[in-house]
Amino acid sequence: MIPQSALDRLRRAPWLIRPETQQVFALLDGAGGRTRAVGGIVRDTLVDRTRETAEIDFATELKPDEVSKRAAVAGVPVYPTGIEHGTVTLKVGDLVAEVTTLREDVETDGRHAKVKFGKDWTRDAERRDFTLNALYARADGTLFDPLGGADDCIAGYVRFIGDADQRIAEDRLRVYRFFRFTASHGHEKFDPSGLEAVTRAAGSLDGLSAERVGSEMRRMLDLPRVGTTLGAMRRAGVLEFPMPLVDWLGKYERHAHRPNLNARLALLVESLGSAGLRERWRLSNDDIGSAERTLTAARLLIGFHINEAAYRFPAVLVDAIDVAAAIAGWTEAGKSAVVGHLEGIEVPRFPVTGNDLIEKGFSPGPGLGAELDRLEKKWIASKFRLDKAALLADLKR
Repeated sequence: MIPQSALDRLRRAPWLIRPETQQVFALLDGAGGRTRAVGGIVRDTLVDRTRETAEIDFATELKPDEVSKRAAVAGVPVYPTGIEHGTVTLKVGDLVAEVTTLREDVETDGRHAKVKFGKDWTRDAERRDFTLNALYARADGTLFDPLGGADDCIAGYVRFIGDADQRIAEDRLRVYRFFRFTASHGHEKFDPSGLEAVTRAAGSLDGLSAERVGSEMRRMLDLPRVGTTLGAMRRAGVLEFPMPLVDWLGKYERHAHRPNLNARLALLVESLGSAGLRERWRLSNDDIGSAERTLTAARLLIGFHINEAAYRFPAVLVDAIDVAAAIAGWTEAGKSAVVGHLEGIEVPRFPVTGNDLIEKGFSPGPGLGAELDRLEKKWIASKFRLDKAALLADLKR
């Protein structure tokens, strides 16, 4: 039974009543029910889960060319972002509206589906992945739930629609999505039949693109709680993580105040290497770079080069402490001691510059850089006590 509070929350949801959303509904016959919001925005509103996004997915009986035509007449920017699958994207103010025509799968190879358009809302729901994602809302916030997904949504139950093996065969990325949604919305309690199905499919995932898998894993690794899920994925044969890595991830999650993507990627880099991780999931240079800096800082902390970590990596210190604790197996008391040490450090600016060395007779080049690095290390080792005069007095030519 869906709580009335959840239905009321949907009807008065800020994203629903905002003018930009209602403009999309008005443009595409939303009042008559021909266009409805669908999927995550509806699901997360029912469970009162905040979504930090300006994107809303819509399903419509109108074909893509009609959607595009109406948008053009209204002066709304339109982009054919997935036209082969019936999807166009509208930009109304800061609202990004992805509008997809009702569909029925005709043929699929597990990665791509050839579709035909329709006007049957239940058939459209039946081709989606999980019941909690087959939820629709009309312009006035009335819920349309053809498959009973709202009850699963409220209960935190991630269940494949219809035959799980068939849903996975249509798109094998759904194996990863099953685990991600179970972590994010299912309290890491797995539907037994779904878990059996993804385990059967584990050996057939090589055809998936690294980008698609990486996108799912990136979102999964940024969840507050995912340790149990990662262990289940390893047992199912979906992830080939060494057991020490699984242990680190579990320790990290149990003790970190706010588990996050960056710290978990640092642990993965320590175990799998940057190149292997980048190749496996096509992660961005920013993701890998931040993880490497965090890991370097963690290694300094593990070696008790705490002042150097505080000086060189202030932006990632919070994550680095938790990563170091997981790798080194620190107790809470040990971690607290390191935190206390860091809190007592006030890092000043390094008092010597390259110009100072040039004034002392050094020529620009590698020799100057090496001497500057040596002085900086000595300054750090002194706990930042050596001043400019003392450092310059120690110059070595």
